[in-house]
Amino acid sequence: MTALIRYRTALLLRSQRWLAPVLLYVAFLGVGIRSGQPVLDSLGYTAAGLLPVTAWLVQVCVTQEPPAARTVVAAAVGGQPRAHLSALLTASACAGLLGTVATAVVLLISEPASTDHTVRVPLPSAGLAGLLATACCVLLGAAVGALCTRPLLHRRGRSIAATVLGALLALVTSGSPAKYAVTGLVTGSLTGKVPVPVLPLLGAAAGATAAALLACALTSVRG
Repeated sequence: MTALIRYRTALLLRSQRWLAPVLLYVAFLGVGIRSGQPVLDSLGYTAAGLLPVTAWLVQVCVTQEPPAARTVVAAAVGGQPRAHLSALLTASACAGLLGTVATAVVLLISEPASTDHTVRVPLPSAGLAGLLATACCVLLGAAVGALCTRPLLHRRGRSIAATVLGALLALVTSGSPAKYAVTGLVTGSLTGKVPVPVLPLLGAAAGATAAALLACALTSVRG
């Protein structure tokens, strides 16, 4: 699997198809993040923007090979499910790295204080909460991407529309782990109390695992 992930990563970097989602995310942060803003608000904004970007990266990694190349890779590694899982893991890892870098930048430029600037927020705790929220959004974004591209959806138009709708619902639907984690950061900023979104992270991990298992199982049937 390690060799597969290295192969997928090299393929992604050479294709330059990662540029669009990454630049979109950078622009998103450039519009919404400013130096001196309350740190928890900025961390929530940073995590939320990563969910659709992760879903996009999953689509890129899953569809970047022509069918003939996918067949060769699957034959070399022991089947389509294993090859498909490597694409999902590669996209998730790249999104996680992007989110970690963004979180570090936010911690450096943001003010460690509540929304009204009266309560000091400890940066180590804020950083941990931001990373957990980021991981939550990455996992849910990976789940959305896995369910909205091959082998479940093959037509590009339908896949893109489903991904946009799925990412939006994952961010705004009540009970969504991503919404819970992001809302916790924003609400915590009002009081200066740092939330630790462990339960949302566990829920997001369960959802991502289920989506990956379904997608990988269907690759042998639907390609």
